[in-house]
Amino acid sequence: MKPGQIRPIVICVFRHGDRVFVAEYDNPVTGAKFYRPLGGAIRFGEYSHECIVREIREELGAEIQDLAYLGTIENVFTYAGQPGHEIVLVYQANLADPHLYEVESVMCQEDDGSGFAAVWKPIEDFRTSQAPLYPTGILDLLDQAKEGELK
Repeated sequence: MKPGQIRPIVICVFRHGDRVFVAEYDNPVTGAKFYRPLGGAIRFGEYSHECIVREIREELGAEIQDLAYLGTIENVFTYAGQPGHEIVLVYQANLADPHLYEVESVMCQEDDGSGFAAVWKPIEDFRTSQAPLYPTGILDLLDQAKEGELK
């Protein structure tokens, strides 16, 4: 992201019981772990719902179903010592492949060719641990979502 620009992104929450499927990252400055639902930047001319389908295919190699919009979060943050500003459209969905609900983690691919792990984490871990779930405000959206809509 170029300094001074606002980046529109889309992320998708996948639930299984009391767990969510999230990307696991390390802050390059502090080394601290943090998590974020899978997703990425919306391309010019691309609708957000099309973007999240594309991003999950690219990152995870998987299809999704039952896509539903949860809300929008404005995210102002610092990452790798640089300021960032994102408008985050948040969706929820189900993974079409039931096998993905049974694995502990999956290696995924970024656009730049680097990899990251997507892992199942209990939602409560993000309320009590030092490893946050970003963007800030996502837990509030999850709390507002109707229980039972997702696996």
